[in-house]
Amino acid sequence: NHVRAKATLAIAARTATANGTTVDRALSGASGTNEWFSTAMLVVHTGAITDGTHAITVEVSDNGTDWAAAPAAHIQGSLPSVGSSNDDALYEVGYIGPSRYLRAVTTVAGATTGGVYGATILLGFPSVLPISRT
Repeated sequence: NHVRAKATLAIAARTATANGTTVDRALSGASGTNEWFSTAMLVVHTGAITDGTHAITVEVSDNGTDWAAAPAAHIQGSLPSVGSSNDDALYEVGYIGPSRYLRAVTTVAGATTGGVYGATILLGFPSVLPISRT
């Protein structure tokens, strides 16, 4: 009851670099107030990776428009780079920085048939409880 899940990279077969959907850490709650989630975790889940290298990173923004790589000091764990030996794997990377907006980015190199994977951002430690499920 303390975590919200938001998709950022839809599960798909990928052969090209892509930016994920924006995840806002300030969500409108059921009572009309904003719920602020102080931490986040990127979860990457892979299916079959047939070729190429797929590097997953976290980008941050304060306005939802201007994006930059999350500073290393705000990342907990290692950002994954997946290839053909990473079928059916799960990766977790924490984010503890202050930026309001987050997204996953995949940078693909050397893929002709690519790989199937997706990413979700889990938001934690909300300022308002119980959290809204809308």
